Amino acid sequence: AQGATWYTEAMYESSATLVRWLAAKYHIPIDRQHIIAHGDTPRYPAANQAVQHWDPGPYWDWNHYMDLVQGKSDASATAGTASALAPRPGQVVTISPNFATNVQPVQNCEVTPCVPESQQGSSIVYLRTAPNTNAPLITDKYMHPDGSPGTTNIEDWSATATTGFQYVVAAVQGNWTGIWYAGQVAWFYNPAGPHRTAVPSSSDVVAPLPGRSFVPVYPAAYPESAAYPSVIPVQINNAVYTIPAGQSYTTTGDPTQPTDYFYDATINYSKPDDHLIVHGSDRYYQISYNHHIGFVKAS
Repeated sequence: AQGATWYTEAMYESSATLVRWLAAKYHIPIDRQHIIAHGDTPRYPAANQAVQHWDPGPYWDWNHYMDLVQGKSDASATAGTASALAPRPGQVVTISPNFATNVQPVQNCEVTPCVPESQQGSSIVYLRTAPNTNAPLITDKYMHPDGSPGTTNIEDWSATATTGFQYVVAAVQGNWTGIWYAGQVAWFYNPAGPHRTAVPSSSDVVAPLPGRSFVPVYPAAYPESAAYPSVIPVQINNAVYTIPAGQSYTTTGDPTQPTDYFYDATINYSKPDDHLIVHGSDRYYQISYNHHIGFVKAS
């Protein structure tokens, strides 16, 4: 909430160096589908979705950071955005605004009353219910249980898409792009040229199998109940959202197999099976669902 200048170049470089080393050691792909933020992860159980952390927030320059992690020059994302073609329905797009020029209205409500943040670049785009600037922001049932629209409060992630996340295009109207997002069509301003906020890209995609009216979206990829030893509590994986028939969402690719759960009952191994990893046979796809990742069963 203190703005982009709170993040120093030393922070970016030291974090990127550490992440690059970890990614090499543990064979993690260096992209935004695998290098995620605290604020990209869903909360468990569903009731905790509304209090999910949102760090590092709208003023973290994701394109600059990923360039550092990947060891690339710092201008690649800007150049790619400026020359990108317009997206088409059914195509995958990556949210990728020019950080410096992507000035979005943000309210700091960590103080009372809320105050506007200074005009500055950001890594988010706002999502609306229709392709015009006067349409309400989309909402989220956990952030706004009364159904009211999302807001520009810096803590309100319900109507934002963040740099690097990928979505499937549902519709295009003029300078507006509609994506499948949280079970609905969410629209954002995406003009041609240097102010384009999303670029055509590629990704594997999942959709409900024919005959299914919807597919549950889970906050975790936990093993099935039968996989747990008797002393370890079964983690009940209740769905938090759904994918309606006819919609599609991007995925990291091959489903997780096996699923697992790390039992950390204590810090000193004082309970039976403490620090055991439970493996299951259920398989899930990781998807980009809304502001967060989610998981759907491969079956």
